[in-house]
Amino acid sequence: MDFKVGADGTVFATRELQVPSEQVAFTVTAWDRQTAERWDAVVRLLVAQTLSPHSGHKKGKNMAPDSSPPPKDTLLPWPQHHSSSGLRRQKRDWVIPPINVPENSRGPFPQQLVRIRSDKDNDIPIRYSITGVGADQPPMEVFSIDSMSGRMYVTRPMDREERASYHLRAHAVDMNGNKVENPIDLHIYVIDMNDNRPEFINQVYNGSVDEGAKPGTYVMTVTANDADDSTTANGMVRYRIVTQSPQSPSQNMFTINSETGDIVTVAAGLDREKVQQYTVIVQATDMEGNLNYGLSNTATAIITVTDVNDNPPEFTTSTFAGEVPENRVETVVANLTVMDRDQPHSPNWNAVYRIISGDPSGHFSVRTDPVTNEGMVTVVKAVDYELNRAFMLTVMVSNQAPLASGIQMSFQSTAGVTISVMDVNEAPYFPSNHKLIRLEEGVPAGTVLTTFSAVDPDRFMQQAVRYSKLSDPANWLHINATNGQITTAAVLDRESLYIKNNVYEATFLAADNGIPPASGTGTLQIYLIDINDNAPELLPKEAQVCEKPSLNAINITAADADVDPNVGPYVFELPFVPAAVRRNWTITRLNGDYAQLSLRILYLEAGMYDVPVIVTDSGNPPLSNTSIIKVKVCPCDDNGDCTTIGAVAAAGLGTGAIVAILICIVILLTMVLLFVVWMKRREKERHTKQLLIDPEDDVRDNILKYDEEGGGEEDQDYDLSQLQQPEAMEHVLGKAPGVRRVDERPVGAEPQYPVRPVVPHPGDIGDFINEGLRAADNDPTAPPYDSLLVFDYEGSGSTAGSVSSLNSSSSGDQDYDYLNDWGPRFKKLADMYGGGED
Repeated sequence: MDFKVGADGTVFATRELQVPSEQVAFTVTAWDRQTAERWDAVVRLLVAQTLSPHSGHKKGKNMAPDSSPPPKDTLLPWPQHHSSSGLRRQKRDWVIPPINVPENSRGPFPQQLVRIRSDKDNDIPIRYSITGVGADQPPMEVFSIDSMSGRMYVTRPMDREERASYHLRAHAVDMNGNKVENPIDLHIYVIDMNDNRPEFINQVYNGSVDEGAKPGTYVMTVTANDADDSTTANGMVRYRIVTQSPQSPSQNMFTINSETGDIVTVAAGLDREKVQQYTVIVQATDMEGNLNYGLSNTATAIITVTDVNDNPPEFTTSTFAGEVPENRVETVVANLTVMDRDQPHSPNWNAVYRIISGDPSGHFSVRTDPVTNEGMVTVVKAVDYELNRAFMLTVMVSNQAPLASGIQMSFQSTAGVTISVMDVNEAPYFPSNHKLIRLEEGVPAGTVLTTFSAVDPDRFMQQAVRYSKLSDPANWLHINATNGQITTAAVLDRESLYIKNNVYEATFLAADNGIPPASGTGTLQIYLIDINDNAPELLPKEAQVCEKPSLNAINITAADADVDPNVGPYVFELPFVPAAVRRNWTITRLNGDYAQLSLRILYLEAGMYDVPVIVTDSGNPPLSNTSIIKVKVCPCDDNGDCTTIGAVAAAGLGTGAIVAILICIVILLTMVLLFVVWMKRREKERHTKQLLIDPEDDVRDNILKYDEEGGGEEDQDYDLSQLQQPEAMEHVLGKAPGVRRVDERPVGAEPQYPVRPVVPHPGDIGDFINEGLRAADNDPTAPPYDSLLVFDYEGSGSTAGSVSSLNSSSSGDQDYDYLNDWGPRFKKLADMYGGGED
């Protein structure tokens, strides 16, 4: 056998194989011993021609990935589930081994983790998706998947300390969103890296050790936690002592357990009178303490040398006395004073008291006052005057710390404490509490049930006890005030709401006439035995059946408030009156609790029918009840189900009304659709609304741009001296702003013209042109030949050229008749340029 499969589903080769072909296929089978079901999965191994030294394994198909980081083409399959007969195929999920992803990866991202593929993608297009924490749940989009190829990626560096694992589910659906495979579980574990230093819980630790302590004496424990994985070397912390101050009497007075952080003494000679405190610097290093590769941190341990207990405490007197009322607890009855010459408020000074005799039942305890060090004799268990009128206690005192070596125990002190008990009035009590009695329900009022009496514990006082009701929810009981005899005040009903689990509870009060009066309570439980006092009720109350006899009969049963044997089996029958009931319907018995109601006739008109049914229980004597079941008779389809129209018709709504309702719904939907279309069309018209001005009237769009704007050869015949020697300059300085002649030399600063808007009003353009023409006509210095006029604003976005470009071709054979179409102002220009040829 070349391959084997483990109990956990791991498939492995049993020996080194020489595979001649490029593909090996075999079947893995799993059985369920209890159900005898079998699951088969075909595994195909693709034999790669070369083996990547980095991936460490071949590419394969229909193989689940191992626990190491999966290669980019690892496929996760959806295998098939077969029954033992082999005739039906059902889907079943693999248990996919976890996918390991190292934290703090530098990318590039997204980085492929695994590829998920269904064998069905050979037949139909499949879309893949993943869900879970890290995909579609916070933190979002840590993992993504290519919906077409099934390749799953990690989109950013992982942090194991933030989240150590992710549980995702992979889904495969067709293009219509229909599931083609059952979801599979993907477990992703983040591999730990050593990116966290050990952190001490405290930066400063305080401990103490007795002077003269022997080597190996425990002092304290320092603890450092590493956020990295504690199961790897990244999180395994080791401790060591770096320095000790002062180094007296030795530089190595203490040592530390490298694994637990316990600090103990390692040398003798601790003397509080010489050195009262040591400061120890402790270092914690991960990577199991490797200083070359591990990360480290330090903390300070302050060790105080404490005094030894060489003075035991002593009582200031040999006897003490006190008194306490009976039944009182947590009361201090006596204070015991001691004297101790050790350092105050230290373990050598703090007193510990212990009762060594006189209190076998543990009624008293001696607690230490933390301020005065006195012993407070306290009652912790109530004392009874009728049993003990006084106590004689013997108390011994010691310190929290044991006596130092060589100190004699004779210095320990003992004292006697006498405690007197005072008698007080105690409350009566019911010896049998809770008291339980049993009787049948329905007993008449005035019946004596029991005597519920109480006992007064004050034997030395002559007191009377009186009784009263404290709680009687149904007001069924009465108690005699002097002797506690309980009688019924009403009929007891087991089916009442006040009964729980057949038990009725009532609480009574017993009070004495002491000073002050005292009282006690007792609970009486009455267990009521059922009698047949409730007739059965038919269930269900409503049903439906086909108008023609079929298999869909009505299953009926009964409900009875009583309990066995006063319930089923039940007898179901139809009454003789009215006669139509037995003519149209029939009842068939199924068992003791159920029967079937069905049509007797071949056809019954659709509608609602009230069918009376007589139900009789099995009590002694039996009780009967006639119940009405409302049956809806309606037309049915081939499956025996009531049709929708038939159900409505049976309820009283005709076919015409149903059609009218459907027509109204269609009309309403049509009106909504027309309104939406009208709104969209209106919005479109608003965006495409034309300008207020006709484009043919816009001067900017009608000015033509000529091919040539520079002066031709014929333009060179002008007398250029006229451009350089104007007769006077006043007219230049006095010109209106906005127009100037380029054949004149500027003599002043350029005028600052106001900035016009980007899209001027068409009327502004017309005014601007008229103003320019008027300035040119009224200029007496204009030469007799054509000259170039420069306007401040010529429009924005016009496809025509500058008006001044008309001068560039004045000497050519151009036709300017089209200027007549622009209005009277441009007609004058046409005549002027046209006349130049003459």
